[in-house]
Amino acid sequence: MARRPDATSRPKLLIRHRQAAPGADTVYAVHPGALPVGLWAGLAGALPRETGFAVLDLGAVPEYGEAALAPELSRLTVGHLVDLLATAYRADRADGDGLGDGDGDGAGTVFVGWSFGGVLAHGLTERLEPAERPRAVVLLDSIAPTDAYQHTEGEPIDPAIVLRWFAMFLGARRGAEVRPRPVPPGTDTDAALALLLDDAIAAGALPPDTPMAGMRKLFEAYTAGLLRNNRLTAPYRPAPAAVPLVQIKAADSLVPADPTLGWGELAGRGLTTHSVPGDHYTMLIRPDASQATAGLLPLLRPAPLVTTRRPSP
Repeated sequence: MARRPDATSRPKLLIRHRQAAPGADTVYAVHPGALPVGLWAGLAGALPRETGFAVLDLGAVPEYGEAALAPELSRLTVGHLVDLLATAYRADRADGDGLGDGDGDGAGTVFVGWSFGGVLAHGLTERLEPAERPRAVVLLDSIAPTDAYQHTEGEPIDPAIVLRWFAMFLGARRGAEVRPRPVPPGTDTDAALALLLDDAIAAGALPPDTPMAGMRKLFEAYTAGLLRNNRLTAPYRPAPAAVPLVQIKAADSLVPADPTLGWGELAGRGLTTHSVPGDHYTMLIRPDASQATAGLLPLLRPAPLVTTRRPSP
């Protein structure tokens, strides 16, 4: 009789979707939460079958969630998160990861980081020894941890910006597209949320009986995650990238006007930019976005096996 899983056991930081075939690459995706980690199955399924795929899930780090709920008690840093990721990554590489020899180096790997996961994918790369590093870091609509994108702690959040992001998030959770009405200048957050609540209900992203108090609670939880990530990056001083960067923006990006989302400052080995369908959240959900993203990853594929038939006597 199979044993029931221990409900108190800690989730795994590294989730393996598929082992790499000999000679093929492995993609390591860094997931920062907000959406279910299982959504990475879309990209995993769009990649060549011989490509390995694993997810480093920050949802398995209790301190990360606690830093949003009780920021005044948190001592979490980007460096600590990077240390945890590096330990999990090195353990996986040492196990072999389909390489056959299990030498633990980074040959044949590509890192992918969505949203805040891109910051950590970059940090992880810089923490590793040169032989352990991936071929490239792919940033999925990820904003760089630079001063230009730093929000000053304590200052009010601009509703016109954040409510647009929140509308994307609400729609992605329910498979709906929420198009919020423009927020008039000077509108306070509660009034803007009331407008968005009507728009989300009309789009089918929220039940018709959703109270304003429930909408406010959702928004507070959403902004708590944004502010946590902002606090984590405030003292962080990233090094220029030691590997090439690839920025893949959503067509409806968090910041449409900036093609690199600030990563040009950190692109020590070059930066290429692309776009895929969807918005910041649905780029992980839509099959066409997964297919487009898979085609943009700088992967090596194993040479085809060639057999030679002997001539008949």
